[in-house]
Amino acid sequence: MTDAEKQLLVSEVNLLRGMKHEHIVRYYDRIVDRSTTTIYIIMEFCEGGDLGSLISKCKKDRKYLEESFIWKILKQVTLALQECHKRVKGKAIMHRDLKPANVFLDLDHNVKLGDFGLARVLNHETSFAKTFVGTPYYMSPEQMNHSSYNEKSDIWSLGCLLYESCSLSPPFTAPNQKILATRIREGRFRRLPSQYSDDLSDVISSMLRVNPILRPSIEELLHHPQIQATTKPHEEMRRVSPPCTEALTARDELLKKEEALRTKEMQLSEREVELDAREKRLELRENMAKEKLSRSVWAGFTR
Repeated sequence: MTDAEKQLLVSEVNLLRGMKHEHIVRYYDRIVDRSTTTIYIIMEFCEGGDLGSLISKCKKDRKYLEESFIWKILKQVTLALQECHKRVKGKAIMHRDLKPANVFLDLDHNVKLGDFGLARVLNHETSFAKTFVGTPYYMSPEQMNHSSYNEKSDIWSLGCLLYESCSLSPPFTAPNQKILATRIREGRFRRLPSQYSDDLSDVISSMLRVNPILRPSIEELLHHPQIQATTKPHEEMRRVSPPCTEALTARDELLKKEEALRTKEMQLSEREVELDAREKRLELRENMAKEKLSRSVWAGFTR
């Protein structure tokens, strides 16, 4: 691990230590092995994997995520960002690398935002960041322009994440980063697949406005009628699950493997029984042949 990577890791540990929220991956402890200069981070285990893996699986299976689950992602990631963006002692945190691979899921498919390695702390004197970081597909136009940016850049990235959760591909793709940057600056993308509602399409489109001032704030997103409607039956929303996660969770994956092993064992047992029966038949025929040969030889001697 390089010095820069170690510094990034230490930065993430320091940020996570102060974050305790149901939709942010929980940090428990760190262990430093000075003999090997290795840092071990003990964090919450998310059995459901990550959203990026789920999207890849849905793409492979040619399935779309249910709209109710998309709204659930929107609400829970927004709540996580609200926790990050709220200013405590004049400071706020931008995630700056919001993408499906950094959104984790528990067994009930609730969202846990993680990987704060590129996060940036903003104090009251610096409301805008200027460094060029993040994953290109999810970078905002202001990041691509190397301009100053603030929390609204995370809103753009969330819009990209939600779009990809619906369409199973990012809103902006290109063969190289130069063309990608141009497409992001233009802010043109295809409509969502037809099975998704206009409400969902409109809210995602509003998050992908090129001008950051025109993008909704965290509070505006949380006050969206659809999120307000799903907020009331809170426990019901917690149980909303995607249609293609059955092979994604660790528990179900293990059950599938155990079932496959049991099936294989049964097949092997049946094969063994069949081979034993065949061996006995061959042994019987061999004994009959020996007996027949013995009789014919004895008959030759008695003549």
